[in-house]
Amino acid sequence: MAINLEGGCRVSEMREGLPFEIGTLKLWPRIDREQGAQAISLRVLEFSPGCSQGFRNTTCDEILYLLGEAETDQQATVFIDGWAYEVKPDSGIYLRPLQTLTIHNHGSSPLVMISSRCPEPIGICELAPPLTSPLSGAPRPDKPPIVSLADRPAQPTADRWYRLLVDDVVGSTKATQFVGSIPPGRAPDHFHQYEEVLFILKGKGRMWAGETNTPVAPGSCIYLPKGQVHCVENTGTDELRLLGVFYPAGSPSVRYDA
Repeated sequence: MAINLEGGCRVSEMREGLPFEIGTLKLWPRIDREQGAQAISLRVLEFSPGCSQGFRNTTCDEILYLLGEAETDQQATVFIDGWAYEVKPDSGIYLRPLQTLTIHNHGSSPLVMISSRCPEPIGICELAPPLTSPLSGAPRPDKPPIVSLADRPAQPTADRWYRLLVDDVVGSTKATQFVGSIPPGRAPDHFHQYEEVLFILKGKGRMWAGETNTPVAPGSCIYLPKGQVHCVENTGTDELRLLGVFYPAGSPSVRYDA
């Protein structure tokens, strides 16, 4: 069950409720305008084996992250406007407005992606036929839109680190995607001048918003309004790792003490 914390902060689980089903895709909208978000969303996309429908956003950027264990043989081909990219787990994907996304799941189990659209449009997306080869005469993008977590350096900040994935290096000037590591304990409360969504990848902890809090664990989906005082506490003995996307773009290290 979704939990509403102080200031509009919201915590839910990744597969609460019934999903939308479109061909090989099951879609769970976790955070959007209905939950109070102004300019960002968080959605869980689950692709069954095979080739998906084509999907396209008219006016917004979309940033995705492929979940899974990097050491497994899980394989997927992501087609963006027909250009093929082989994608491994723990990779970020950048989709510009009007580009067509098609997912070919080569494995025998579902592929799960975490999606954020910025700014969040009204409606799920536009549907299109699968596009698995480029249109005649279409130039190949000069910047690969796929970023592997393993290929990005860790940026230390105090007692933790983060790795930037989708940012202006791959052409995303509106929003930033990162993975962050939090050691055991609780950092000082702080706030940001951007709207943010988080997805817990590993570990356990508590999400604090002002004086309110709730437990979080792998699969927890979190919405943080701009300016909301908050803190993610690691209540375990090992690393807590999270995926974050925020709008407008910037650095995850920029924060303001409460």
